[in-house]
Amino acid sequence: MNKTNNSVVPGVYRHFKGGTYCVFVSASHTEIDQELVVYASMHGDRKLWARPVKKFLQTVEVGGEMVPRFSFVRPFRDDE
Repeated sequence: MNKTNNSVVPGVYRHFKGGTYCVFVSASHTEIDQELVVYASMHGDRKLWARPVKKFLQTVEVGGEMVPRFSFVRPFRDDE
């Protein structure tokens, strides 16, 4: 995430439950003009997902503490 403007940048992110995901692009929903983040799991079926940017950037409560739903880990490497 680019903390200066709350945008999501491509790269590897960790979900608060522990999974890692590749974030590819942001997109706009065709019908409601909502910004979406397009991402895929780095394990298992590698299913492609889309989530509203606002929800992607939300914090969630874990053990009484507020943590980011997704945390930026690193940019993509050239070989990915």
